[in-house]
Parts: sequence; structure tokens; C-alpha cells
Amino acid sequence: MKTALVYVCAAIAEIAGCFAFWGWLRLGKPIWWLAPGLLSLVAFAYLLTLVESEAAGRAYAAYGGIYIVASLTWLWGVENVRPDRWDVTGACVCLLGAAIILLGPRG
Repeated sequence: MKTALVYVCAAIAEIAGCFAFWGWLRLGKPIWWLAPGLLSLVAFAYLLTLVESEAAGRAYAAYGGIYIVASLTWLWGVENVRPDRWDVTGACVCLLGAAIILLGPRG
């Protein structure tokens, strides 16, 4: 449960941080948008260190599925673009992959 919560919080922090840069460069937002964006990206990096995993690469790989679902949620909730069936199907495949990485038996 802790891992899922950390991944969700990390995804929100990463997407918010990246969106701050997107807003500044692509949407004409003021440069001060970068300050909270940078703080958000620092929080993202820190949060991923809290994942219970023996290897950083495995934690990052499993996080990818959560990030994709969070990105599509952001697409819908913040950008008002509803994900289509291909978005949803792809996200489900990625979540399955993340579950295999996280929950697969290790010897």
C-alpha cells in the first residue's frame, strides 16, 4: 500500500513539475512558474527513493505504469481532453507490466 501511495504522489509531483515547464515554454506562462516546477521535480525524485525495492531501476520501471495512468488523468482533469480507448487500453497494458515487475517472484 505504501508503494502505491508513493508512486501516485511521485507521479503527481513529476507531472506538475513538467507541466510548469510546459506552461512557461509552450503556453506563455510567466517564468516564476519554474520555481514551483523545480520544487515539484525535487519532490518527485525524493519520493521515488521511498519505494521498497532492492534496485532503483526496478522501482523506476514499475513506476512507469503509474506515471502513464496519472498522465492520462492529468490530460482529462487539467487539460480537459478525454482519453480515448487507445489511451485507456495502453494504460491498462502498462499497469499490467508494472504489476509484473513489482509482484513477480524473485529468487
